[in-house]
Amino acid sequence: MEILAQRLTMLRKQKDVSRKVVAEAVHIAERTYQRYEEAEREPNASVLAELAKYYNVSLDYLVGHKDEV
Repeated sequence: MEILAQRLTMLRKQKDVSRKVVAEAVHIAERTYQRYEEAEREPNASVLAELAKYYNVSLDYLVGHKDEV
């Protein structure tokens, strides 16, 4: 899901944190998070929910169903 990868990258950069910081916050490996940002993998529902919570955005925004946060 390319839009998810783009939004994860954008949100992380806006928050000015490293991939490692995000990965630790949502309890996944840094490499796993990197794969999400590079559109090599997609997170399962529970990780997706944790990412939305971490970035304070809706799931719909994160996956590209809405353009409003």
